[in-house]
Amino acid sequence: MRGRARCRAERAGPCRLSLGAGARSGYHCGFHSARGDMRPCAGGLPLTTLITPPIVSSLPTERPRVPTITVGLRPHPTSPDAGEPGAGPVGRLLATMFALPEGGAVFEFRLEDSRLGRIAIPDTQPPGPADGLWEHTCFEVFLGVPGEPQYREYNFSPSGQWAVYAFRAWRERDQDFAPAAAPEITCTQEDGTLVLEAWVPPELLPTVPAGSDLQVNLAAVIERKDGQFEYWTLRHVAAQPDFHARDTFVLILATATHKKG
Repeated sequence: MRGRARCRAERAGPCRLSLGAGARSGYHCGFHSARGDMRPCAGGLPLTTLITPPIVSSLPTERPRVPTITVGLRPHPTSPDAGEPGAGPVGRLLATMFALPEGGAVFEFRLEDSRLGRIAIPDTQPPGPADGLWEHTCFEVFLGVPGEPQYREYNFSPSGQWAVYAFRAWRERDQDFAPAAAPEITCTQEDGTLVLEAWVPPELLPTVPAGSDLQVNLAAVIERKDGQFEYWTLRHVAAQPDFHARDTFVLILATATHKKG
């Protein structure tokens, strides 16, 4: 579905995942399965008993054969029902990322075993850029260059709308930045599961040499129909939710070693 959008459904230290051509994952997964589902590794614990969300590596057959990483996000302690797992509308929130051999990256967010009827999900809109998406249910990606203060923020809405922002430093937005391309978004809903997938072309990634590392934070804002908000990410470091905090960029994505063209 290139070119259009449609709606159908912590670790303390960096987790390295080399995602270029011929690269390999440097993180030992907690769960794995040849069929792509989540099963305990030898000596592992059931998913529901883990305090730290698991990280899963797999090679889904419907995707390019490159390493992928899937992480379980967790709500900020100030989010409603954060202290009572399963009491809120979100059953489980997983985020997956992988880089494409020709450049660019793919990010997928998956709400599973969730009460979608209790979540305010934006209606489908014509795909295109829009501001203020984070004020409603929205999935977010933050990419930074190691050792540099600048970073980019990506907002992907179930509506099919999107936004990309550049920052010179923490919350210091570069007003001159204009996206050079558009991501491609699909969103599906079915039986308590919502899946949003965003394909980000290389023109939207921070400008770095091929094969360079990017620091990553994967996050989500969940608007509930009762008017409350939940803030989910890999690692929370402040008293209030702050996806921009650099200490939350706990994953590492290696860009493709060869770029298209």
